[in-house]
Amino acid sequence: MVSNWLKSIQENLISNPTNRHENHIITLSEWIVNEVNFGNKPVLNFICTHNSRRSQFAQTWCHIVQKWLGLDVANSYSGGTEVTACNERTIEALKRTGLSAESNGIDNPVYTITNSDLDLSLRLWSKVYDDQLNSAERFAAVMTCDHADQNCPYIPGAAVRIPLTYTDPKYADDSDEEENAYNHTCVIIATDMIRLFTMVQKNLS
Repeated sequence: MVSNWLKSIQENLISNPTNRHENHIITLSEWIVNEVNFGNKPVLNFICTHNSRRSQFAQTWCHIVQKWLGLDVANSYSGGTEVTACNERTIEALKRTGLSAESNGIDNPVYTITNSDLDLSLRLWSKVYDDQLNSAERFAAVMTCDHADQNCPYIPGAAVRIPLTYTDPKYADDSDEEENAYNHTCVIIATDMIRLFTMVQKNLS
């Protein structure tokens, strides 16, 4: 199902192209291609304040879109400026795309995201951007929220810093708009990952 979900986004891009974050996506794609051409496997660390919603979506779709396009060119991580939890609404939005999720833990559960069609397994939980399990050197710091972008002027180890900021769906929590808000953010971020890795694929071919 997730493959069909991504295909529908790709088809919508063809009929309704967007220039959202265009220059930043081009810059990031060029950096990825250059790293690959130098024999490196690029690392993307998606950063927002709480590592709860937007950065988790971005890490997920960075990983899955590559699988879907038949690529394996970049590793994806995420982190925040503080630890909270990967919000359960984020996970529910991912499940609505056709992904499966299992949780382990209570206060800051680790979610294992799987999909048999794409043979993938991904673990999501809230952590700081410089967590020991994230790459510490020569990574792209991709800032997914304005607050983190403005309040973290220096990211140690970052080779490049790219702002791809999105509206926090938290504004709709516990309202009638909640599901639509999370679905919308999920779609927008997946769309930008398709745009990014389509560029990368084209420039590597």
